[in-house]
Amino acid sequence: MCSLLSFFFFFFSPFDAELPPDGKDITFVAKVDSSSLTRKPAMKWLKGKWLDLASKAGKHMQFKETYDRNTKIYTYEMSIIKVVDGDAGGYRCEVTSKDKCDSCTFDISVQGRSRDGHLITLLSSSIRTMLTLPRGDAGEDAGDLDFSALLKKREKKQEIPKEEVDVWEILKAAKPCDYEKIAFQYGITDLRGMLKRLKMMKKTEPEKTDAFLRKLDDAYSVEKGKKITLTVEVADPDVQVKWLKNGQEIKPSAKYVFESVGNKRSLTINKCNLSDDAAYECVVGEEKCFTEVFVKEPPVTITKLLDDVHTVVGERVDFEVEVSEEGANVKWMKDGVEINRDTAGSKYRFKKDGKKHMLIINEATKEDVGMYYAFTTGGESKAELEVEEKELEVLQSIADLTLKAAEQAVFKCEVSDEKVTGKWFKDGVEVQASDRIKMTHIGRIHKLTIDDVKPGDAGDYSFVPDGHALSISAKLNFLEIKIDYVPRQDPPKIHLDTSLGNKNTIIVVAGNKVRLDVEITGEPAPTVCWMKEDNVREKREDSHHLPHTNSHKSDFFLPLCIKRRNLTTLCSLVLEGAERSDEGPYTITVTNPAGEDKAELFVKIVDVPDPPENVKCTSVGEDNATVTWDAPSFDGGVPVKGYLMERKKVGSSRWTKLNFDVYESTTYEAKKMIEGVLYEMRVFAVNSIGISQPSGNSKPFMPIAPTSEPTCLTVDDVTDTTCALKWRPPEKIGAGGIDGYIIEYCKEGSKYWVQANQQPVEKNQFRVKELPAGEKMLFRVVCVNMAGRSPPATLAQGVTIREIMENPKIRLPRHLRTKLISLVGEKVNLVIPFQGKPRPIVTWFKDGVPLDDKTVGTRTSEVDSILFIRSAERAHSGKYTLHVQIENMSDSADIEIQIVDMPGPPIAVTVTDVWGFNAALEWKPPKDDGNCEIIGYTIQKADKKTKEWFTVYEHNRRPSCTVSDLVMGNEYSFRVFSENICGLSNDAGISKNTAVIIKTGNEVPKDMNCSPKFTAPLVDRSVVAGYAAAISCAVRGYPKPKIIWMKNNMIIGEDPKFLMQNNQGVLTLNIRKPGLFDGGRYTCRAINDLGQDEVECKLEVRGMFAA
Repeated sequence: MCSLLSFFFFFFSPFDAELPPDGKDITFVAKVDSSSLTRKPAMKWLKGKWLDLASKAGKHMQFKETYDRNTKIYTYEMSIIKVVDGDAGGYRCEVTSKDKCDSCTFDISVQGRSRDGHLITLLSSSIRTMLTLPRGDAGEDAGDLDFSALLKKREKKQEIPKEEVDVWEILKAAKPCDYEKIAFQYGITDLRGMLKRLKMMKKTEPEKTDAFLRKLDDAYSVEKGKKITLTVEVADPDVQVKWLKNGQEIKPSAKYVFESVGNKRSLTINKCNLSDDAAYECVVGEEKCFTEVFVKEPPVTITKLLDDVHTVVGERVDFEVEVSEEGANVKWMKDGVEINRDTAGSKYRFKKDGKKHMLIINEATKEDVGMYYAFTTGGESKAELEVEEKELEVLQSIADLTLKAAEQAVFKCEVSDEKVTGKWFKDGVEVQASDRIKMTHIGRIHKLTIDDVKPGDAGDYSFVPDGHALSISAKLNFLEIKIDYVPRQDPPKIHLDTSLGNKNTIIVVAGNKVRLDVEITGEPAPTVCWMKEDNVREKREDSHHLPHTNSHKSDFFLPLCIKRRNLTTLCSLVLEGAERSDEGPYTITVTNPAGEDKAELFVKIVDVPDPPENVKCTSVGEDNATVTWDAPSFDGGVPVKGYLMERKKVGSSRWTKLNFDVYESTTYEAKKMIEGVLYEMRVFAVNSIGISQPSGNSKPFMPIAPTSEPTCLTVDDVTDTTCALKWRPPEKIGAGGIDGYIIEYCKEGSKYWVQANQQPVEKNQFRVKELPAGEKMLFRVVCVNMAGRSPPATLAQGVTIREIMENPKIRLPRHLRTKLISLVGEKVNLVIPFQGKPRPIVTWFKDGVPLDDKTVGTRTSEVDSILFIRSAERAHSGKYTLHVQIENMSDSADIEIQIVDMPGPPIAVTVTDVWGFNAALEWKPPKDDGNCEIIGYTIQKADKKTKEWFTVYEHNRRPSCTVSDLVMGNEYSFRVFSENICGLSNDAGISKNTAVIIKTGNEVPKDMNCSPKFTAPLVDRSVVAGYAAAISCAVRGYPKPKIIWMKNNMIIGEDPKFLMQNNQGVLTLNIRKPGLFDGGRYTCRAINDLGQDEVECKLEVRGMFAA
């Protein structure tokens, strides 16, 4: 067997080994110390540089792994079964933990056969420690395990050694397309494994970086509780770095201290613990360097050793050891066998208390004897346990007994161990149990009981515990008594207790036991006969023996006991658990040869009363309820003193007492209840004996108060036979809500109210019908819910039932007092309310002619009239008049409806002048203005080359404009869209001629001077007083004309009520909140050196509430 050991992971000792003859086995052993590792290492056995021998595991090559918990050493074994020549070659064992690796390479050569067999020499070629990836230097070809055809005898191997070639360096420098060729050239058959290992090697190669001058080491080690400093050097002394722990950024704190001195950046970790065992990164910009910190725990030592324990069987044993650190693990062993929670079962218990660790044996036995060990990482302690048998002690011995005939003998003893059993012996013969002889064992007490002792029971009795050389003895003596009897005769006599009261009545509470002792004299002993209502219940003769009890129970329980003392006999009447059926007269008759005597008794059974009956709620209030019930059918034989009441919420199981003193009446008002909550009640009856069972629960009831009276009761309408009332809901409604209203009426002076509606109405209005004409009636309204009727709301004065004449009046809505404008195709729906009694006659007119258009519909009710048009057309425009009439009285209202549509295109669009880069356009308004005012024009231009249209002006008010910024050398066409409140016209007016912009220098000078000319006139307007108004027009002229505004031919000066504006020829006069006196004729005059022009309009100001 060959062993490998390392200075870091391995321990290694090279040696030569002489193999047994061909076909024998050989085993190689590697041991790894894991005391400084945080996890289990991984071991690989390799042949050559790349071949993993785990893939060759089988009959020829076997692997084994074991672990010693005490020394924390892993042992790995590789066995070659039946060695052959092909097993020679270069081998490597490689151990890894996390991202660190340690490896050891060695060569095995098989020399020629000799008398002593083969010799294998195990040499250490290199030891690589703490490397990211090991590299073997074996010189043998790494192929399949069977190299026997390639091997040569050592004595013939005289060739000049070839220059050693590092295949990995060749592969790292080669292109990926050449990998297969290189593998074939150097005999590498596992191409996939080669590429995997090459990839790992490339990852671990240090990358050149400009950010770091010195990076972190691959790993750091620190003891628990100590501090450690990680330092890097950066190229830029002003650069900021980040420190990461397991990918999470570290923030400066008392535990983590950052330092920056020149090019050095340091991270100091104070008081390291196991949570600091992690991967750390230092980040500078996009570049990083990595390291890993391992925290070592100091060995745990034992500060207080185990003590030897000497105990007896059944006692508890505590082994206690104290260690140097809290939370340390302690391993317990007994005679070399580990005791843990999996194998402890119920026999052993483990306990930790700070630094103290305890092993507890609940009940010691002989099998627990042995040596016990406690192991920690830094020490051990042992103690011996000795267990002896426990001696049995007699706590109470047996006493001698002397008894008479028919008496009971009891032998009792007590020993120290309650588990000990034993046997009873009489005169050396084991006692057998029978109906008369009983043996019991309760705890530590052993008892022998002999009933009705006889002379043959006398003798020596002993108790012998099982398994103990111990005997407890006592003696039973029998005492025989002889009595001489001289017969005599006396007549029987019954001696009753005079304290029983009148008529010898006995009162018994049901369920209790009553005993009546009757003294009887007579000689010889008389015969006793008990009777109840002429039925014989019990008959006894005195047999002159000790007390005797007999039980008889059919419909009642009547034991009879007769005791003889001298010449007096005591006869007892006993009722066990008295019931109501036991009540009645009882007769006792005693007879003997000398005579007879008789006495009568009356037994009265009293009990708690039956529960009350028929518990129900008769009325409810806002927070109270009245409950009634019937008295119990049976009062228990004594009068009922009163009642106790309880209540609970429906769905709850908790009853609440309502009274603690007895309540005598059968009607009770429960208070302090919650409105809207369902309750149940129950009642208890109370008499002098006690409290009855509870009654049945009442039906659920809810405390609800009626609402307050309805409010604002008024008369809405009166006819010859009807009266319409309306009101508002009550101010206080409560949880019961409102089920409806009841309306009642009566004649004034009468007290007889008549209900007008059979069912409660839900609406807040009602018309009472079939009333007598001309009578003066009173009305009232009551709100009802589940709690009942509310107080009534009554009219203060009577109402005379007769038709009321009311003049017709139209209530025209405000938005219909001005012109109603609607688009073609839209719906028009006008609702116009009116009033008048009796119901007026309604007529519609259009433009003074009765409305006779099938496309316009009307609908009239008692209070309003509706005009509706499903799809409006321009022909529907006009003045509509609503006329209402009652006899010779009438009223009417006018509604202006204007149906508008898109306008037509402007006409006669002409380019009137071209100068420079400008062109002047003029046109005429469209023939079809869409039935409304034209509010502006949109002008577009297009050159003849691109023919693309671009908008020049929008909302241009005048029928002319000047287009500027035209491009020299282009020819332009123009088109104009008209616009009203519906939008732009669908078609545009296109200019008849074009504008050609000639090059600079070829244009003809243009005379721009012209007299003022209004291109858009003022328009008559009608406005509402109090609302801002404006009138506008447009003018052109050069030089720029002076503008003068006049009202009724009077110049408007600097009046703050008026605001005059001029925006590129568009003149506007704003009037702030005009009054009725602001109406009149307004004139706008434009003047320059070449002439003047003026326009005027009429402004009408209407009152705010004008019809």
